[in-house]
Amino acid sequence: MRLTRIGNEHVTVEVSPLGSEMQSIVTSDGQSWLWDGDAAFWGGRSPVLFPMVGRAPNDHVSIDGQRYPMGQHGFARRSEFELADSGTDFCRFELRSGQASHSIYPFAFLLALEHRVVGRAVTVTAEVTNLDHRPMPFGIGFHPAFVWPLPGCEGLEHKVVLENGGEPALMRLSGGLVRLDKLPSPFRDGELVLDPDLFATDAMLFPEGAGAGLRYGAGDKAIRFTWENLPNFALWSKPGAPFVCLEPWHGTAAEVGGSDALAERPYGEVLGPGATGRYGLRVELVG
Repeated sequence: MRLTRIGNEHVTVEVSPLGSEMQSIVTSDGQSWLWDGDAAFWGGRSPVLFPMVGRAPNDHVSIDGQRYPMGQHGFARRSEFELADSGTDFCRFELRSGQASHSIYPFAFLLALEHRVVGRAVTVTAEVTNLDHRPMPFGIGFHPAFVWPLPGCEGLEHKVVLENGGEPALMRLSGGLVRLDKLPSPFRDGELVLDPDLFATDAMLFPEGAGAGLRYGAGDKAIRFTWENLPNFALWSKPGAPFVCLEPWHGTAAEVGGSDALAERPYGEVLGPGATGRYGLRVELVG
């Protein structure tokens, strides 16, 4: 598929119509900050999760009493978006509901994603519009993967530092579903030193208390990462893989032993007919 390239004198970004997914973030010095999607570890780079975050029990969801198949993180990341508008420093892709989506998610909707480069930052804004005649439940989230170590930071300790200085409770997954027990926070005064062993049992979930911003960095290199209208947060990698995912969400996987109803998923969103929800993140490159 042909990629759309946007940028300025500081940063160049490439976006694919498949999933409206960023494929690269490269600074003017030629350094790559986004994970390259090596399938030996994980083929994703920066997928958008919709209309569901995480997994459903037996990979099915119930909507108005009827069951539908739904794979992990929904279908948007594997759907082809249409380029609706673009300029030198921005692009907007759209995904509209159709026959294929109705068979697994029976709502009329519009999902629009805008990527924009501003200085040394990239902003991503998602807009979900309910074009249906009834309330529309869904989850939405961002799943960007950044290189670990950061460019020029090989051998250095990498940290995630929450802007709010919080110590949010940790929750874990079992079979892709959220366990109900809350574990002690791995953050101390908002700071977490990254270690591959942290991901030996899958992602680290922080449904509450992570705030809306953090710094991921080592030495004089960092990413200042902020998000909007996304109350849940997760960190994920594969042990030994050279990337870490910083994931703000609105909604999580279903709970172990919980309902498969999409409208009952933890922290899910519901839009009324004609309503639009907006969700965003900002990636600022430092150093």
